[in-house]
Amino acid sequence: MNLSRTFAIVLRHFYLVRGSPARVLPLFAWVAIDMVLWGFITKYLNAVSAAGFDFVPVLLGAVLLWDFFTRVMHGVTMAFMEDVWSRNFLNLFATPLAISEYVGGLVVSSMGTSSIGLIVMFVLAGAIFGLSFVSYGAAVLPFLLVLFLFGVALGITGAAIVLRFGPATEWFIWPIPALVSPFAAVFYPVATLPTWMQYLATILPPSYVFENLRAIISGQAASVTALIWAIVLAIAYVLLACWVFGGVYRHSVRTGLVARYSAETVS
Repeated sequence: MNLSRTFAIVLRHFYLVRGSPARVLPLFAWVAIDMVLWGFITKYLNAVSAAGFDFVPVLLGAVLLWDFFTRVMHGVTMAFMEDVWSRNFLNLFATPLAISEYVGGLVVSSMGTSSIGLIVMFVLAGAIFGLSFVSYGAAVLPFLLVLFLFGVALGITGAAIVLRFGPATEWFIWPIPALVSPFAAVFYPVATLPTWMQYLATILPPSYVFENLRAIISGQAASVTALIWAIVLAIAYVLLACWVFGGVYRHSVRTGLVARYSAETVS
């Protein structure tokens, strides 16, 4: 794996973002809207709640972490779609670029864009709504690591779907975080779910993150075992996603799908 080629992919997307305000604005605009909207919702719930329960760290913290996961996934798929929209994908692989170097570039690009959104969310949540992540302790780091890895896994999988079935299938990719969120128990305990959904929650790394988030806020210690298992699961999903993407790419090259890319579904 040649890191200079991976860096070239990152540099390409950096130039794309730097040269287009339309690409810069979404990096922080949507997360800022989410933080403000959910921040005022939590303040309203605090005002009308008779139990004296603080909704800010529970709901706003969950929104912040889930938005980070969403930005990571969309960062990978968006970087891939930029090459699809510009009909540049085939040009890239006319070079000695390896598939691992290309995927690595997508992941590093996503890391940069999602970090910008994360910083904006931290600043807004802390400055306006008083959400302090000091109370979460060192568990914040494994929380972010799990969500980052799982976001990368879903982002690579989404890119594989588009690569196999064509650019028209991109509309199946963007709603994936919304489809996963009920099973990940972002806003409620896993025990709230029906039994069959609880089984699915156990194989989703984010569910362990949000269960531990609620445990810490309620004064309990984070489960180290659960977080380690979540990291192992997330790494396994990343490896599986890379294997799927590699298989789809080899199929696309062998059958000529890459050369026949258009705005319609590839069959």
